[in-house]
Amino acid sequence: MDVYEELVRLRNLGQKCAIATIVEVRGSIPSYESAKILVREDGSMIGTIGGGCVEAEVWTAAREVIETERPKHLTFNLGQDAAYDNGLICGGQLDVFVEPVLPLPRAFIFGAGHISKSLSKVATLAGFGTVVVDNRESFANRERFPEAVDIHAAEYEDVFPTLPINETSYVIIVTRGHRDDMRVLKLALSTSARYISMIGSKRKVINVIRELEKEGVPRSAFERIHAPMGLDIGAISPEEIAISVAAEMIAVRRNAASNWRSLSLSVFADESLRAILAK
Repeated sequence: MDVYEELVRLRNLGQKCAIATIVEVRGSIPSYESAKILVREDGSMIGTIGGGCVEAEVWTAAREVIETERPKHLTFNLGQDAAYDNGLICGGQLDVFVEPVLPLPRAFIFGAGHISKSLSKVATLAGFGTVVVDNRESFANRERFPEAVDIHAAEYEDVFPTLPINETSYVIIVTRGHRDDMRVLKLALSTSARYISMIGSKRKVINVIRELEKEGVPRSAFERIHAPMGLDIGAISPEEIAISVAAEMIAVRRNAASNWRSLSLSVFADESLRAILAK
């Protein structure tokens, strides 16, 4: 299997991987400059950079790179002692660059109203592939969302099982009503989505949580929700709200050094919400 073909396949599936390349060689080594291995999330790999302990260390580094999403530069000296231990009598040096390969993050927008229309545009500009879902064909269509990767006009429960939502996905719930938001939120909480947000006031958030708790959803599940959604920038218009949500998505995507979890308005980051829910 070709390394590049597998890289593209994994990316299209929404899966992360890491690719390690020998970028510089000094002296004799058991491989060659530009040799590559690709390491998948499950630890399996294809390709080779020569085998032995060097490849084992690169594999370990690749797993770390996948986890942190940050590249690493490694240098190996195949001196006489190390080379003999590895069975590689070469004595050269090599530099290996290990980089993460991340899929285009998908933003699954449930609801196709005014906010969604703006959010799809802003999120696309920010590097997210948007998928719009609404049970109204007059709203969920290509004319309203020309930039969207995909559009679904069907009932949420029917579409949801077909969507490739995983740990690189972002779910934004902005349907036309309280009941629909609750239906989608319950489905979203069963996924490994990296980000789940829902529109609405604090009162609405409280009511939704209480209703879903009655249906058996554990309180701990709601700690993943960003609601009310978006960073607190005083947004009022649909366009401003879209920008605030996209900003929060970017903070999550980049693991912002300013600690996005404490900055975002996740349900249990809000003391007043916690106090009301505790009653």
